[in-house]
Amino acid sequence: MKLTVNGAAAYCYTGGKPFNPTQPTVVFIHGVINDHSVWILQSRYFANHGWNVLAVDLPGHCRSEGEAPASVEAAAAFIAALLDAAGVQKAALVGHSWGSLIALETAGQLKDRISHLALVGTAYPMKVSQPLLDAALNESEKALHMVNVFSRSSLAPPVAPGTWSFGGGLALGRRVIASNTKVNVFHRGFSACNNYANGEQAMEQITCPVLFLLGAMDQMTMPKAAQTLIDKAKSSGKMHSVVRLAVGHSQMTEAPEATLAALKAFLNA
Repeated sequence: MKLTVNGAAAYCYTGGKPFNPTQPTVVFIHGVINDHSVWILQSRYFANHGWNVLAVDLPGHCRSEGEAPASVEAAAAFIAALLDAAGVQKAALVGHSWGSLIALETAGQLKDRISHLALVGTAYPMKVSQPLLDAALNESEKALHMVNVFSRSSLAPPVAPGTWSFGGGLALGRRVIASNTKVNVFHRGFSACNNYANGEQAMEQITCPVLFLLGAMDQMTMPKAAQTLIDKAKSSGKMHSVVRLAVGHSQMTEAPEATLAALKAFLNA
C-alpha cells in the first residue's frame, strides 16, 4: 500500500489485507538499516486478526520516497502525517530500537490519538559509540557486521531450516543502504538516535499504556538503558508493563513467537 505523505510516496505493508475503517489500526516502525520486513510475523498476525496494519518503510528507505529523517522528531512528524494520509484517527504504535524513540516522540506529540505504545529494544538516552558512528559513516560493511553481531544473543539461533538470522540481517542492511544513493541512512539514523534528548518529556506527555519489550541479552540497547524511561513512566503514573525475553536486540527474529505473544497480550488481540 502506498500513501502520499508530505508530497512523497510512502510504502506500508498491510499484511495482505485491505484497509478497513471499522477496525483498529497498529503502526509498526522499524529501526536503523531495517525496513517493514522485520515485522513480517507480527504484522501478518494482526492483519489476519481484526487489525489494520501499517508496517512502514521510513522515508528514504527501500520502497518509500522522500527525505530520510535526520532526527527522531522529523521521523515522528512523518508518522503523524502518515496517520493523517491514511485517515486514521487513533492507532497503536509499535517501534523497535530507533523506531521505539520515533513511536515515543509521536505518542508524546499526538497524545490521545495513540491508544497503545510498545517500545521494543528501547533505551534512553540511546547513545551510539563513536567507533560505530564512524564505521557507519566511512566503513558501512564493517559497521553492518558490528551491528549484526551486537544485535544477537547467538549468530545461529534456532529458526526455520534453511534460514540464517545473521546472514539475513546483513543482506537486509545492505539492501536498505543501497536503496538510498543520496543519503547515508546508516549514519543518519544512528546520529538521530544519538542526538535525541526529548525522551523523558515525551513520556510525561503520553496518555496511553506503555509496553517495554526488552532483550535480556541485548548488547545494542542493554535492558538497564531503558530504566530511565521505565522510571519516568512509573513516576508520572503511566500504565506500563515490562517484558524481558531471553534474547538480544533482534527480538522479532530471535524470538518471533514470544515477541508476538507479548504484543497480543498488550493489545488484547
